[in-house]
Order: sequence, then C-alpha cells, then structure tokens
Amino acid sequence: MLAADSWLVSDGRVRGLELHRERFLDAVRAADGPDDAGAFFDASVAALPRTGDHFPRVELDSAGLHLRLRSAPPRTRSVVLWTSPVDPRRVPEWKGPDIARLALLRQRAIANGADEAVLLDADGAILDGATSAVLWWLGDTLVLPPPTSPRVRSVTARTISVLAGALGVDVLEAPTEPESLDGREVWVVNALHGARLATSWVGGPALAAEPGRLDSWRRRLDALRRPLP
Repeated sequence: MLAADSWLVSDGRVRGLELHRERFLDAVRAADGPDDAGAFFDASVAALPRTGDHFPRVELDSAGLHLRLRSAPPRTRSVVLWTSPVDPRRVPEWKGPDIARLALLRQRAIANGADEAVLLDADGAILDGATSAVLWWLGDTLVLPPPTSPRVRSVTARTISVLAGALGVDVLEAPTEPESLDGREVWVVNALHGARLATSWVGGPALAAEPGRLDSWRRRLDALRRPLP
C-alpha cells in the first residue's frame, strides 16, 4: 500500500475530516499518485453511510485508488502499552506503506500482554504508537514528541493540541524517554478511539491519572464532530 487514511463516522458525523483529506492527499502526492485523488476522496465521503458506526479507509496501491467500507470495531477508553524493541517502519512520515508491518508489531504487543506498541528513536525517546499517537501530561502541561520526530501527523493529536491552546493549556513538544513518565498521565490517541488512558506499561513506568481529565477531554473531542458534507 502506498497511501491510506481512515476516520470514524458515527451516525453521519465525523471529526477532522478536512485534516484527514489533507493528510491523504499529501501522502498520495509523496507517492507520485494520480492527480484526481481529491475528487476520489470527495466521492468516497459522499458514498459513506449516514447511519451506524463505520471506519472507512481510502487507499492508494499499485492498482489505483480504492475506498474500503468497514464497520467500526469496538472502541475502548483505556490501553496497556508495551515498548517495541524495533522500529519496522520504512516510510514513517506517511500512513499506508507500513500498515502491514505495524499490524504485526501490534500483534507482538498483544502477545506480551499489551494493546499497543510504542516506538522509540535511537536515543530511546518516544516517537509514536503502532496505530496511534502518544502524548502525556507534565502536571497541567500537555506534552508531545518534537515535531521533527519521524512519525505520521496524527489528526487526533493535532486536534487535541489546537484545542489545548484554545483553552489556555500549555503545550510542550519535547523528547521524552518512557522511564521519565513514572507517575505521569499518558494518553494514546487516534481517529477510532479518540483519547485513551494508558493504565499500565509492560516493563515500563508506573503510570497515574488525574481523575476526570480524560473524560472531560473525550467530551470535548466528541463535541467537535460535524455532519458529513
């Protein structure tokens, strides 16, 4: 697969659709894909069901552009993390080329008693999750990996960061190793689940949480859903 993007549609409502469109078109251009990707994306959105919960994926492969209609899998609000000993990604900045490799990595996480694998850079700092972005709280400050980190631009992480700024919450981008997160609140975020609380980290730091914070932010994210065009 050369490029892909997916998002949650719940009863015809979606969050951050324009950001998903922008990210997909950027990935298609990076893969030297067809010029009609924008029209394809818009036609795909028009074809989506307006009732029920769905998790569609638009794709570019060697045969062209495709829409994959999928029912949304069960969503959760918590997650157990596991540190991957390797980074299997070949094209870390774009969603699509590494989907199969990252799916295998997530299976390794499950085999180790976790739900999500966390990727580290050569210095041991957090980069990304196999299927999600990782962010954390330093007191009342929201922290993300540096923008120069090689990773997919998470629509949900970007949305949370912008929302935090609008609410007057300090946002910091800094390299951080897992061991420095002992006693901290860690979130794992993506388009399917929104924000999830990391309740434990296999072989990693002992995590904590401020009561009520995750729920309030999940409500804020839900409030950003808009009807499909």
